[in-house]
Amino acid sequence: MKHLLIAFILFVNAAASFSQQDSLVFTSAQWETKDVAPGIVWKHYHFKKDLFNSNQNVNIIEIKLKKKKRAIALACEAKTLKPVSEFGRLAGAIAAINGNFFDIKNGGSVDYIKLNDSVVSNNRLWANNTRARHQQAAVAIKKGRLQIEKWDGSADWESKLKAADIMNSGPLLLWQGERQALDTGEFNRARHPRTAVACRGKKHVLFITVDGRNEQSAGMSLPELASIIKWLKAKDGINMDGGGSTTMWIGNQAGNGVVNYPSDNKKWDHAGERKVANAIIVK
Repeated sequence: MKHLLIAFILFVNAAASFSQQDSLVFTSAQWETKDVAPGIVWKHYHFKKDLFNSNQNVNIIEIKLKKKKRAIALACEAKTLKPVSEFGRLAGAIAAINGNFFDIKNGGSVDYIKLNDSVVSNNRLWANNTRARHQQAAVAIKKGRLQIEKWDGSADWESKLKAADIMNSGPLLLWQGERQALDTGEFNRARHPRTAVACRGKKHVLFITVDGRNEQSAGMSLPELASIIKWLKAKDGINMDGGGSTTMWIGNQAGNGVVNYPSDNKKWDHAGERKVANAIIVK
């Protein structure tokens, strides 16, 4: 029993040390930084075997909404699917990321969306009439300002949120500075390309993408994604649709404007955008 206790203590200490090392690697990285527009900064870093013992390609757009001209908005279609780059261009956006989960065959979101005070789509509940993990949080936008909301357990929670634009997603990763409990399902613990939105405050928003499904970038589990959001000093963080949908677009960048490496074409390039039902944009 004594040996088992010692082994357990060593395991816990090793895990803590590993996490501390990852935190140091992430926060001390020499990020490539580019001013995209007043109040909007794009950061990129390609970790080589040193973050979570893996290659990780991470892009971040930092948005400071103190500038009155800056506004975050939703772009969506009830049925038609479009690449994130097209959503961005048509909206005259500066930058965009993919939004929530959708019906890849028939189009449209499978989660609640309200746009300009009109409901575009409702939650498709599970067979037992319960919510999916990606319907238990939301981004809510009021007058161009974005905040993250946590499901209160009620059936009509979304309708009570006081915002003109609402997009359900999840799981919620960080809430008021605290990590949120995640189930041990494959979706959460396996590494995939990921998209997230985080808030450092009412006027400081982060768009985040992590590439994956390639030897150049493994992708992250949701606990790993929650860790980097925490290290970015965000207070709230929410997971969006990921996998082949993960896309970050910046309008004034070269080529098609896609700055991450979408995995839908199974190539390490910027041409693998998947058509999606919606996007989150900044103007």
